[in-house]
Amino acid sequence: MMDKTYSIAIDGPAGAGKSTIARTLAKELSFCYVDTGAIYRTVAYFMDLLGISPKDVDGVNRYIDELTIGIEYDEDGVQHMIMNGMDVTSDIRTPEISQKASQVSAHRVVREVLLDMQRELARQHNVVMDGRDIGTVVLPRADVKIFLTAEPEIRAQRRTQELKDKGEKADYSQILRQIRQRDEQDTHRAIAPLKMAKDSIAVDTTHMSPEEAAAEVRRIVRERTGI
Repeated sequence: MMDKTYSIAIDGPAGAGKSTIARTLAKELSFCYVDTGAIYRTVAYFMDLLGISPKDVDGVNRYIDELTIGIEYDEDGVQHMIMNGMDVTSDIRTPEISQKASQVSAHRVVREVLLDMQRELARQHNVVMDGRDIGTVVLPRADVKIFLTAEPEIRAQRRTQELKDKGEKADYSQILRQIRQRDEQDTHRAIAPLKMAKDSIAVDTTHMSPEEAAAEVRRIVRERTGI
């Protein structure tokens, strides 16, 4: 039985494989998987329903207190996002909400509101947490920090296939443009930009299958922690 709480931070750009790898690792370790991107997507979705632009700082500040976010897990450990009592897990998984989440996450008030929530999860549970600033801001003392990356073209291919597998329409060229735009937004925002922590280990998944990438991350975690 573990005598301490472990936290594993997985950062990286959109489409690098963070969610897939983090879920796989969390399930293998019996840890809680925390998809912080889904939390920001929930904020973006809430503002979108209200007709508030993700760039409207005053609007976001005005309505953020009316949003209650909950996280629940099903029997398979899949994270479900609960927005004011409603499960919006499926609703937030669109390219449009993804772009708006990147914009809304740049607001200081949003990050301050969600930061305590994310840290409290790590205080109470063993977690594998993925996002853009986990190792640099949210959990700077995480036991293991991984920075996943992959070429934009490969990330766009993966996202395109993911949408097609769900029976949704997907245009590779459009998705590639969105990914490059998201990279630009995430790396150049003033608050908590996407960057690799000094003590993080880089894993390039460009030429890896999901299984190979997950195995490499698991090897690093085992090497660093012994678990």
